[in-house]
Amino acid sequence: MIEKIYNKKNLYALIVRRNYKKKKGVNFFTDKNATQQFGYMNHGKNHIILPHRHNKRFSKIELTTEVIIILDGILRVDFYTNKEKYLFSKKLFKDDLIMLSNGGHGFKVLKDVKMIEVKQGPYSLSMDKVKFEKVDEKKIKIK
Repeated sequence: MIEKIYNKKNLYALIVRRNYKKKKGVNFFTDKNATQQFGYMNHGKNHIILPHRHNKRFSKIELTTEVIIILDGILRVDFYTNKEKYLFSKKLFKDDLIMLSNGGHGFKVLKDVKMIEVKQGPYSLSMDKVKFEKVDEKKIKIK
Protein backbone atom coordinates (compact mmCIF):
# COMPACT_ATOMS: atom_id res chain seq x y z
CA MET A 1 0.00 0.00 0.00
CA ILE A 2 1.15 3.54 -0.77
CA GLU A 3 0.03 6.62 1.19
CA LYS A 4 0.56 10.14 -0.10
CA ILE A 5 0.49 12.89 2.52
CA TYR A 6 -0.61 16.29 1.17
CA ASN A 7 -1.08 19.69 2.73
CA LYS A 8 -2.60 22.36 0.49
CA LYS A 9 -1.70 20.46 -2.70
CA ASN A 10 1.96 20.06 -1.62
CA LEU A 11 3.27 16.51 -1.29
CA TYR A 12 4.71 16.30 2.23
CA ALA A 13 5.48 12.59 2.29
CA LEU A 14 5.15 9.32 0.48
CA ILE A 15 4.82 6.20 2.65
CA VAL A 16 5.35 2.74 1.19
CA ARG A 17 4.00 0.14 3.61
CA ARG A 18 5.75 -3.18 4.11
CA ASN A 19 2.94 -5.12 2.44
CA TYR A 20 3.40 -3.33 -0.90
CA LYS A 21 3.44 -5.79 -3.78
CA LYS A 22 3.57 -4.93 -7.45
CA LYS A 23 3.78 -6.69 -10.77
CA LYS A 24 7.14 -7.60 -12.26
CA GLY A 25 9.42 -4.93 -13.59
CA VAL A 26 10.36 -1.46 -12.42
CA ASN A 27 7.72 0.70 -10.77
CA PHE A 28 8.64 4.16 -9.45
CA PHE A 29 6.66 5.77 -6.65
CA THR A 30 7.93 9.28 -7.28
CA ASP A 31 7.13 11.72 -10.05
CA LYS A 32 9.70 11.83 -12.87
CA ASN A 33 10.49 15.46 -11.95
CA ALA A 34 11.18 14.80 -8.25
CA THR A 35 14.70 15.71 -7.07
CA GLN A 36 14.93 12.35 -5.32
CA GLN A 37 13.34 9.28 -6.81
CA PHE A 38 12.77 5.74 -5.69
CA GLY A 39 10.85 2.74 -6.88
CA TYR A 40 10.17 -0.95 -6.47
CA MET A 41 11.78 -3.62 -8.63
CA ASN A 42 10.55 -7.17 -9.02
CA HIS A 43 12.57 -9.39 -11.37
CA GLY A 44 12.64 -13.12 -11.81
CA LYS A 45 15.65 -15.41 -11.64
CA ASN A 46 18.25 -14.82 -14.40
CA HIS A 47 16.89 -11.36 -15.23
CA ILE A 48 19.76 -9.15 -16.33
CA ILE A 49 20.13 -5.47 -15.60
CA LEU A 50 22.69 -4.31 -18.12
CA PRO A 51 25.88 -2.75 -16.78
CA HIS A 52 25.60 1.01 -16.88
CA ARG A 53 26.98 4.26 -15.55
CA HIS A 54 25.40 7.60 -14.83
CA ASN A 55 26.36 10.76 -16.68
CA LYS A 56 27.50 13.85 -14.84
CA ARG A 57 24.87 16.54 -14.95
CA PHE A 58 23.94 19.63 -12.99
CA SER A 59 20.76 19.41 -10.90
CA LYS A 60 19.19 22.17 -8.85
CA ILE A 61 17.84 21.06 -5.48
CA GLU A 62 15.63 23.55 -3.65
CA LEU A 63 14.64 21.35 -0.66
CA THR A 64 16.41 18.43 0.95
CA THR A 65 14.29 15.28 0.86
CA GLU A 66 14.82 12.31 3.15
CA VAL A 67 14.04 8.65 2.67
CA ILE A 68 13.82 6.60 5.86
CA ILE A 69 13.63 2.81 5.85
CA ILE A 70 12.46 1.19 9.09
CA LEU A 71 14.51 -1.96 9.69
CA ASP A 72 12.99 -2.70 13.08
CA GLY A 73 10.74 -1.04 15.67
CA ILE A 74 8.01 1.60 15.52
CA LEU A 75 8.57 5.26 14.69
CA ARG A 76 5.99 8.03 14.94
CA VAL A 77 6.28 10.80 12.34
CA ASP A 78 4.77 14.17 13.28
CA PHE A 79 3.92 16.41 10.32
CA TYR A 80 4.08 20.22 10.47
CA THR A 81 3.42 23.02 8.00
CA ASN A 82 6.26 25.22 6.76
CA LYS A 83 5.04 27.70 9.40
CA GLU A 84 5.70 25.07 12.12
CA LYS A 85 2.03 24.31 12.85
CA TYR A 86 1.35 20.69 13.83
CA LEU A 87 -0.92 18.78 11.42
CA PHE A 88 -1.09 15.10 12.46
CA SER A 89 1.05 11.98 12.94
CA LYS A 90 1.57 8.58 11.31
CA LYS A 91 3.18 5.42 12.65
CA LEU A 92 5.83 3.56 10.69
CA PHE A 93 6.59 -0.10 11.31
CA LYS A 94 9.30 -2.61 10.38
CA ASP A 95 9.94 -2.63 6.61
CA ASP A 96 7.95 0.56 5.98
CA LEU A 97 9.60 3.33 3.97
CA ILE A 98 8.89 7.06 3.90
CA MET A 99 10.10 9.91 1.73
CA LEU A 100 9.74 13.33 3.36
CA SER A 101 9.65 16.03 0.71
CA ASN A 102 7.98 19.16 2.07
CA GLY A 103 6.85 20.86 5.27
CA GLY A 104 8.28 20.11 8.69
CA HIS A 105 8.53 16.82 10.54
CA GLY A 106 9.60 15.37 13.85
CA PHE A 107 9.90 11.85 15.20
CA LYS A 108 9.24 9.89 18.36
CA VAL A 109 10.51 6.35 18.82
CA LEU A 110 7.60 4.23 20.08
CA LYS A 111 9.50 0.93 20.07
CA ASP A 112 13.31 0.66 19.81
CA VAL A 113 14.02 1.52 16.20
CA LYS A 114 16.70 0.71 13.67
CA MET A 115 16.47 2.70 10.47
CA ILE A 116 18.39 3.89 7.45
CA GLU A 117 18.18 7.50 6.28
CA VAL A 118 19.05 8.59 2.75
CA LYS A 119 19.17 12.23 1.62
CA GLN A 120 20.85 14.41 -0.96
CA GLY A 121 24.28 15.77 -0.22
CA PRO A 122 26.33 17.60 0.52
CA TYR A 123 24.33 18.32 3.65
CA SER A 124 25.05 21.14 6.11
CA LEU A 125 23.37 20.87 9.53
CA SER A 126 23.65 24.63 10.07
CA MET A 127 22.43 25.69 6.59
CA ASP A 128 19.90 22.99 5.70
CA LYS A 129 17.86 22.53 8.89
CA VAL A 130 15.77 24.77 11.18
CA LYS A 131 14.73 23.23 14.51
CA PHE A 132 11.54 24.33 16.31
CA GLU A 133 9.34 23.34 19.26
CA LYS A 134 7.60 19.97 19.07
CA VAL A 135 3.88 19.53 19.57
CA ASP A 136 2.55 18.80 23.06
CA GLU A 137 2.05 15.01 23.41
CA LYS A 138 -1.58 15.62 24.49
CA LYS A 139 -2.32 17.08 21.02
CA ILE A 140 -1.00 14.12 18.99
CA LYS A 141 -3.50 12.89 16.36
CA ILE A 142 -2.61 9.57 14.68
CA LYS A 143 -4.15 9.23 11.22
